[in-house]
Amino acid sequence: MAQTDSLFLTVEQLFEKGVQHNLQLQADIMKESMARERAKTARAAQFPELQIGLKGGVVGQPVVWEHGLSDPMYPDAPDWSQNYTIDFSQPLYQGGKIRSTIRKADMEKQFAGLQTLTDQAEIKLGLLNRYMNLFSLFKQREVLVRNIEESELRLQDIRRMKKEGLITNNDVLRSEMQLTGDRLALQETENSISLVSQQLDILLGQDENLLLSPDTTLLYQAVALQSYDDYIVQAYANDPAMKLLRTQTDLARNEIRITRSAFLPNVSMYASNTLARPVSRTLADMYNNNWNVGISVSYPLSSLYKNNHKVKESKMMVSLRENEEEQKMQGIRMEVRSAFLRHQEALQRVEALKLSVRQAEENYRIMQNRYLNQLAILTDLLDANSVRLDVELQLVTARTRVIYTYYQLQKACGRL
Repeated sequence: MAQTDSLFLTVEQLFEKGVQHNLQLQADIMKESMARERAKTARAAQFPELQIGLKGGVVGQPVVWEHGLSDPMYPDAPDWSQNYTIDFSQPLYQGGKIRSTIRKADMEKQFAGLQTLTDQAEIKLGLLNRYMNLFSLFKQREVLVRNIEESELRLQDIRRMKKEGLITNNDVLRSEMQLTGDRLALQETENSISLVSQQLDILLGQDENLLLSPDTTLLYQAVALQSYDDYIVQAYANDPAMKLLRTQTDLARNEIRITRSAFLPNVSMYASNTLARPVSRTLADMYNNNWNVGISVSYPLSSLYKNNHKVKESKMMVSLRENEEEQKMQGIRMEVRSAFLRHQEALQRVEALKLSVRQAEENYRIMQNRYLNQLAILTDLLDANSVRLDVELQLVTARTRVIYTYYQLQKACGRL
C-alpha cells in the first residue's frame, strides 16, 4: 500500500513515542511494579502474625488399664471434640534481618528503575540511528532532485548545440544515460525513505503507511562542546549503568547483614487462647478455655558452624561488585573519550566539506562555461558534476553524523 499521509516528527517526539510504545520498556515497568510489591511484602514482616484455628472430629473410645495390661476399663467419653484457637505472635528482634530485608527490597526497587533508565538510553540511541538515516535520505533526495533539474536543463542545452552542429550525438546519449542514472538513484532513495519510515512507524506504534518527515533544521543547530574532564565527571555521576552497579554493590553489602543476622537470637512476643471440648485430661464433656502470654527467645547454635562460609561468600560478592564498578569506570572513560573525539571529528569534517562543496560548485560552473564555449569535452563536465554531487552527499552524511555523535556523547554521560 502506498504511503500517502505524512507526519512531521521532531527528535523529542521520536523519543517520547518510542519510549511509550517500546515493548522492552513496558516489561521493565512491569518489573518495577513487581519490585514495589516486594518492598511492601518485606515491610509486612514487621507486623504481627495472627492465626485462627478450628478443629472438630470424632473421639475414639478410650481404654484405661489400672493393673498393668489386664482388666481394661472403658470409661464414658463424648463422641465429638472441638478446638478453637487464636494465636498471636509479634517479632521483637531478629538480629536486624527484617530491617535488612526491607532495605534489600528498597534497593531492588531502585535497581529496577535504573535498569529501565539504562534500557531507555539504549532504545533512544537506536531510534535516533534510524531517524538520522531517514534524515540523511531526505537530504539526499533533495540534492538528487536539484541535480536532476540541472541535468535536464543541461540536456536541453546539449540537444540545442547538437541541432546547431556544434557537438555529436554521442554527447546527447551520454547526458541522457547520466540523467537516467540520477533518476534511478532518486527512486532508490525514495524507496529507502519509505522502508525506514515504515520501520519507525512500527516502533512508534503508528500506522505503518504513515510517511514520517524529520526535522531538517536539526542539522544547523549549534552544539557547544564542554571539556573532556567535565564529561567524565558527568558520566560517573549520571550514567544509569554506573548507578546500577553501585546499587548492586550496596545490595551485596546488605546481604552480609542478612547473613550475619543468623548468628543472633530471635525474640518475639506471643499470646494464645484456646477453647476446647472435651477436657483433655478427664474427657469430661465440657468446654475448657485457657490462654497464655509470653516472650519467646531462640538461638540457632547450628549457625555457628553452618553460616561462616556463607558470610565469606557474601564478602567476596562485595569485592566482585566493587571490581565491576572499577571495570565500568574504565569503560566509561574509553566510551566518553571515543564519543568526544568522534564528535569533534564530525564537526571538523563538516567544516572541511563545506569548503569542498564551494570548490566543487565553482569547478562545475567553470567546466559548464568551458563546455558551452566548446573549450572542454562532455566527459570533463560530467566528471565535475559527479564530483559536486558526491561532495554534497558527503556533506549531508557528515551533518547527520554530527547530530548522532552528539547524542552518543550525551548517552555516554548519562544524559540521554
